[in-house]
Amino acid sequence: MQIIVRKGTKADMAQVHALICELAEYEKAPQEVTNTVDDMIRDGFGEHPIFFCLVAQLEEKIVGMAIYFIKYSTWKGKGVYLDDIVVTKTMRGKKVGKQLFDAVMKDAFDIGAQQLHWQVLDWNEPAINFYKKYNAQMDSEWINCKLTRSELIHLD
Repeated sequence: MQIIVRKGTKADMAQVHALICELAEYEKAPQEVTNTVDDMIRDGFGEHPIFFCLVAQLEEKIVGMAIYFIKYSTWKGKGVYLDDIVVTKTMRGKKVGKQLFDAVMKDAFDIGAQQLHWQVLDWNEPAINFYKKYNAQMDSEWINCKLTRSELIHLD
């Protein structure tokens, strides 16, 4: 079985979006996916891309993906934020996630990032154990905050 990890293309976005929907099902929140294939093509492959995508390909099928973007820290400078790694259910446990994570780490290193950040749900033991193998720092000090689109509209 030869997995190829490569940069994602516009043509991959339908399969990448399907993986996103699979992840949402796994996390019991399928109704939360409002992103579309067209959104991803516009946002990832337009004049000013706002995310990068790596895909893991087995033959002609995308079996995993990683989406990440550049962030900036006032204290540390350039960093990378890994939004998601998703591996299709049938390919989990076959080192596809490791290949994707290693490729994101390499990209972060190559661009001179001072840090790589990501989140993991506190109940996702397989993912937590995966990241512990890298000696990742699990930070319980910071609280995640967000405003949704509907909340942003109501700002005065």
